[in-house]
Formats: sequence, C-alpha cells, structure tokens
Amino acid sequence: MRKFRTYGDVAAPEAEKDVVGQVVAQIEKLAARLAPVKRIIVVGSGKGGVGKSVIAANLAAALADRGLRVGAVDADLNGPTLARMLGAARERIRVDNGAAVPPEGVAGIRVMSMDLLLESDTAPLRWRNAGERAPDPATGDPGFTPPEFLFQSTFEAGVLREFLSDVAWGELDALVIDAPPGTDKLVRLLQLLPRLDVVLLVTTPGEASRFVVAKSIRLVQDAGANCIGIVANMTSHVCAACGHETPLFQDDRTAALASDAGVEVWAELPFDVRLATSTDNGRPFVLQDTESAVALGFRRMAERIEGTENGRVEGTENGFISRGGAEGAENGFISRGGAEGAENGT
Repeated sequence: MRKFRTYGDVAAPEAEKDVVGQVVAQIEKLAARLAPVKRIIVVGSGKGGVGKSVIAANLAAALADRGLRVGAVDADLNGPTLARMLGAARERIRVDNGAAVPPEGVAGIRVMSMDLLLESDTAPLRWRNAGERAPDPATGDPGFTPPEFLFQSTFEAGVLREFLSDVAWGELDALVIDAPPGTDKLVRLLQLLPRLDVVLLVTTPGEASRFVVAKSIRLVQDAGANCIGIVANMTSHVCAACGHETPLFQDDRTAALASDAGVEVWAELPFDVRLATSTDNGRPFVLQDTESAVALGFRRMAERIEGTENGRVEGTENGFISRGGAEGAENGFISRGGAEGAENGT
C-alpha cells in the first residue's frame, strides 16, 4: 500500500521545514517528465454520463492509428475504465529506475489508470489511514482521528501528480487525459498540468448538459488553455437498416453553447451501439470501422490534433484560443469566432 503525505504530516514538528521547496520541486519534476510530450489533450466535461471516457479511448486509438506515439491517463480515480477500454485491464505495472512503466494497450497506447492498481475488478478505491491520529483542535484529545473526507482531495491530487510525474512516459506525440466528472475535479487536474495544449469538452445536445458544460468552458478559459473544442455526443440515431437519422434531442443546444462561449464544435457524434460495445470489450470501435459517421468523427478530430503544436491548430478559425492572442481579442480569448472588438472571451 502506498502512503501519501497529508497536511497533518506537513504540520508535524518532525516534518521537513522546506515545504515550499518540496512543492516547487514536484512542479519542476512534473514539467520535466511531460516536456518530451508534444501534445497534451484533456478530454473533460464536468457533466457525468455524456460518454467522455469512450470518446477519450477512441480518440487515443484514432491518434495511434495515424502512427502517433500515444499515452493515456485515466484521471477518474474512483471510477476508472480507460485501461479496460484500451485493452490493458489487469496488466502489471513494473518499476524501472524509480519510475513506473505504463503497460501498453491496443495500438501500443501506454496506459496509466487506478484500475491497474486495485486488487480486483470489483474492488472500490478506499483511502486507508487517511486521517492519522492527531490532537482534537477543540478538546486537545490525543485520540482524535480526522474523518477521511478531510484528506481525500489531497490524496487524489497526489495520485494524479504521480500518474503524470512518476510514470516513464518517454517521448510521446500525444498524451490523452480522461478527466473525472465534476467541475471541481476538472480544475484540480488543470492546475497540475504544466500546459494545456488542447481541451475537448464533451456534451450532449440537451439543456442539462449545456448548463454544466458551459461552466467547464469558463473554467478552462480562465485556466489559459491554448485550444478548446466541444464534442457533441449522442446527437442522433442512425437506423442500421435504412440509414435514416433521427435526432435524439428535440432542442439541440450545442450550437448555442459554442456560440455563447466563443469556441468551436469539433465533432457531432451520432449514437452507435457498436461504439459502446466494442470499447467495453477493450477494442475501440474506431480501429474496427473506418466508414461510419462516428468513426469518421474521431478520425477528423485525430487529424486536427495532429496538426497542432503547443495548442495552435494549423488552418483553423472561429473560436480556437491561443495564448498568443489574436487581433481584436484581449487575454488571448477569441469570442464568437474571433469577432473584432471581443473582450475577455465574453
């Protein structure tokens, strides 16, 4: 069992004094580890149940199918699925020169997931000894044990940092990170990363999803992401027999979400039962099908990402965000297609 330091450890008299120095060293180590990675792609949402992990797995597979060297990080510690979706479930992690060597899944994708560290398929993630015995701040009782939830966020941030900085990723063309649901956890992940090249936010066309994902877009913009795109999932159903396409939502809010936030829709993916079935079995659908609308959507996204360098996309327009800024925009945010006179991304 791995023991992680808590704030209680830091505050203890016997703890090392240079806490700030330790934090700086960790940040520098993480940045150095990810320096050989050409593109960091975060796939998030803020909303659960939109198919984010399936999209992350198939996007990683589409990139690898183009001949890119790809890694994938499952940042959802409590509900990890990415290793299984990429055919690396129950693979062993070995350690070499003090760094974890990520096992390879389909198409040679290097995978790191909490699922690879749990003892069984049904084992939940539990933080043991999360609260060490410490004096009760109210009574001075030396037997007081802080409740686990006080330290859970600290532990989760520590694990994510180790997934990034203590894993021997090597030289990669793309590192795809499957962000956990919840806007707070998305922010925590973004704060760990030394740079944000591409952030894809997954939504469904309904109003409930638009309401949550709009908040995530604002948070990602505030974090200074270089390039933000929206992926609309389960937009319609295509009949396998006749090819007739039926919208799954009466009121498609995707266009309004993109327009209001000043970002671009990268893909609109129809519902395809084969996508979920094949991915659940560890064989991403995009590697098996090349002609369906959903497969073509993933391949177009992969092609677009391959054309990026530090978040700048070659030959694109309308709503991509660049730290370098654009004429008529402030703070590098382009509003509603980079309209002249835009301010602060609003």
